[in-house]
Amino acid sequence: MESLLIRGKAVCPFMGRTSTATLRAMSASSSIINVATRCPVMKKALAVSAARGTRGGAFGGYRAYHAASKPPRANLHTTAAKEAQAVDLPSPRHDYVPPMNKSGGAVPQHVHSKPPPPPQAAKYDYEGFYKTELDKKHKDKSYRYFNNINRLAQEFPRAHMSTPEERVTVWCSNDYLGMGRNPRVLKKMHETLDTYGAGAGGTRNISGHNQHAIALEKTLADLHAKESALVFTSCYVANDATLATLGSKMPNCVILSDNMNHASMIQGIRHSGAKKVVFKHNDMADLEAKLAALDPDAPKIIAFESVYSMCGSIGPIEEICDLADKYGAITFLDEVHAVGMYGPNGAGVAEHLDYETYANGGNPKGTVMNRVDIITGTLGKAYGCVGGYIAGSAQMVDTIRSLAPGFIFTTSLPPSNMAGAKTAIEYQASYQGDRRLQQLHTRAVKETLNAMDIPVIPNPSHIIPCLVGNAEVAKKASDLLLEKHQIYVQAINYPTVPVGQERLRITPTPGHTREFREHLVQALDSVWNELGIKRTSDWAREGGFIGVGVKNAEAVEPLWTDDQLGLTDVVREMKSGQGALGVLENVLEQEREQVRAVAAAA
Repeated sequence: MESLLIRGKAVCPFMGRTSTATLRAMSASSSIINVATRCPVMKKALAVSAARGTRGGAFGGYRAYHAASKPPRANLHTTAAKEAQAVDLPSPRHDYVPPMNKSGGAVPQHVHSKPPPPPQAAKYDYEGFYKTELDKKHKDKSYRYFNNINRLAQEFPRAHMSTPEERVTVWCSNDYLGMGRNPRVLKKMHETLDTYGAGAGGTRNISGHNQHAIALEKTLADLHAKESALVFTSCYVANDATLATLGSKMPNCVILSDNMNHASMIQGIRHSGAKKVVFKHNDMADLEAKLAALDPDAPKIIAFESVYSMCGSIGPIEEICDLADKYGAITFLDEVHAVGMYGPNGAGVAEHLDYETYANGGNPKGTVMNRVDIITGTLGKAYGCVGGYIAGSAQMVDTIRSLAPGFIFTTSLPPSNMAGAKTAIEYQASYQGDRRLQQLHTRAVKETLNAMDIPVIPNPSHIIPCLVGNAEVAKKASDLLLEKHQIYVQAINYPTVPVGQERLRITPTPGHTREFREHLVQALDSVWNELGIKRTSDWAREGGFIGVGVKNAEAVEPLWTDDQLGLTDVVREMKSGQGALGVLENVLEQEREQVRAVAAAA
């Protein structure tokens, strides 16, 4: 009681001018009720209290102003009634006594003195946090700078920087086949844009579902020989949404993830809340040991990639399918960097492993691609557009369509983009010239760099990672290539690759003809000399590192074989003594003529 009186005197003008003894006497009688009924605040509170039938306390028929009362409770908005959370709501204030004038009347409300301002709450130093985090990135040399690169469709692989006069050659694009400027794709996109407008109009379930989405998903399902497919705004979203949904909905689910998986899969597993088990990159013994240690009855998902884009390694898809069958798991294969690039129809590495079957239109039952449960891919790399997708059984796809927030609450891709992507997929399924030429260019660049002692991390794919091994030096090498040689190759550093494995990632395309390749290798040789970057022989003297300079290492054969590329005659000429590069150049010129003819026909 005493503490309430003291606090009241500090905030209420009436109580502040009245002695504690007087207030105590008033509260013990009915006098204070007469005063309270003249207060605009207390009058309402007393009326409410009387209506509720409260009794006792210092006010007789009213609850004492210092008595504790339980506040009402309400439920927050939730998606399910049983999940509603009870929260405290503020109760009416019963301890307010209005100031009085000398004659005992209430002072008009407008005369009341203002209450003291509330104390200022301590504020978190948000800007200081941002600065600290950025300082860390600058200190470890992993801060990312973005270059202003504007690709020119009619001059691919050329681009300009901030002004049209600053021309550069792009050597690190993921538009692997130059489909971003393909005449058929552009024509279809222009037609669709003029007819149906710029945007989709909403999410798929509201107003974004249309004939373009239906047709594209049918094309994707056919490409991967699956029952159904579902298109997302990107494959990052597709991976995140699918793994998060399956992992959270399957009871006691365990997701086994290759330790070099893309960030989208890592994030999806994290969002799922499921148990995560990481296995060593492409290590089947480690994967089997971890599968064997799990509950046989628990649902299990093995998540991995076909082409690991920063090192160019290829996932052992067939062996992983074998282990999935043995231990009752399903497989989740990311073919982002492989669709359009491998297989006779461009469906990816899983199709390429049964090349002859698919090339001859054979029954896909029992093939590696048929055995994979869930395939994800992108429309934004080899197909030159934007978007991602999943393909699999009809029920799996419908489950993700019905449950995944990343699909349900995201605006659909524009009709023009979906129409263009469908055209790109169909084009690459009917014509292999672009990807054959890309593979030949890759072989030519790798062979030349190896001959010049520039360290290329060995791999069987279309990726050419040149090892630098230091973040600051990799950034300097990238800057020097751009500023001095007008070549754009982005430095790759942590967290994309581990610290100490920084590199330049080069990706040839069908447009990187001989003159561009010669310019590239000369520029790289100059930069390596100028910055004193380790060459392959330097790494070899240190015992080798991540495949570079490893003594007696087994040769890595390209995934595309000589026969699949039509190089049988080339191999014979090479055995007869003619240089490999010279023979490849002859084949390349023939391939370029075919590509030009197809483009002209489009």
